[in-house]
Amino acid sequence: MKTKMREDILKALDSIRPFLQADNGDIELIEITEDLIVKVKFTGACDICPMSQMTLRAGVEKSLLKYVPGIRRVEAVT
Repeated sequence: MKTKMREDILKALDSIRPFLQADNGDIELIEITEDLIVKVKFTGACDICPMSQMTLRAGVEKSLLKYVPGIRRVEAVT
């Protein structure tokens, strides 16, 4: 199940990636915890962007919750 979830999360991130790359940023999946919290890392311009928390909640988390049932939330790590 976790392998399928990981694949679905990667597909969802791939759908968001072009928007981040348009601003010279990107995102990578770090881990999926046992309690189904998805940890991601912003890279490039997204790593230092003051709007990254807004992007995380309104873009990344919203998309992942929609396309990957079961995850609880998304957190950014540094």
